[in-house]
Amino acid sequence: MQIVRNSEELARARAKLAGKVALVPTMGALHAGHMALVAEARKRADSVAASIFVNPAQFGEGEDFNRYPRREDKDIAMLEDAGCDLLWAPSVADIYPDGFSTRVSVAGVSERWEGEARPGHFDGVATVVAKLLLALRPDAALFGEKDFQQLAVIRRMVADLALAVEVVGAPTVREPDGLALSSRNAYLGPDERRRAVALPDALKAARNALGSGTPVATVVRQAKQALVDAGFLRIDYFALVDAATLEPLDEPRGEMRLIAAAIIGTTRLIDNLAV
Repeated sequence: MQIVRNSEELARARAKLAGKVALVPTMGALHAGHMALVAEARKRADSVAASIFVNPAQFGEGEDFNRYPRREDKDIAMLEDAGCDLLWAPSVADIYPDGFSTRVSVAGVSERWEGEARPGHFDGVATVVAKLLLALRPDAALFGEKDFQQLAVIRRMVADLALAVEVVGAPTVREPDGLALSSRNAYLGPDERRRAVALPDALKAARNALGSGTPVATVVRQAKQALVDAGFLRIDYFALVDAATLEPLDEPRGEMRLIAAAIIGTTRLIDNLAV
């Protein structure tokens, strides 16, 4: 696997990649969910590239940019074992050089939920993903469905800017007890980890209740109470939304998602389920 760390090296390395190229953008601290993306990328392309970049523009004031897990040596070994052809690990100065003053902002789909809880977050995501795609020019880019709103924002941006890349969403990878894999799970203490499973459990219970005809408002209220009972300290949102627009639904219709974000201890977890 070739490792490049600046734009000049990237241009030379990209020219050597054969055939169709797929990109897996990451912030490092890789886990089985990321490896599932690499495996899917290998099915879809002749060459697979990954990026590792902890993007300061998508962290708000007081968030965990400084303590976000960084373990490049282990990440490199995992990508090599997975058959990745190229790793792009740029510096902040390479992505945001002196004088950088452009921001990509996606209206509509970014404004609720994570957009309300983390102002400016999706501007940072859209800006860095646009830069990654324009620099590498992949034929496909793969993202996990765990960050479902992020996936929707990226799809909207790619469509609006007519970028020549297929955006692929891959199913969420979970622990045996159902907790969605996340680099931030490393923050959980043993007791918090045990209680964190209440989040996917609440989503599954909500989906089952909707299927049996329970009103949406009742389903949401019961789910939030289950999280409180499990020791979650704050619930940013728990909602049934249209899967395409992410607008909230008062009654089931069409393609839907249950989405949730809540804090246990000092760790903010997000998750979602198709309905």
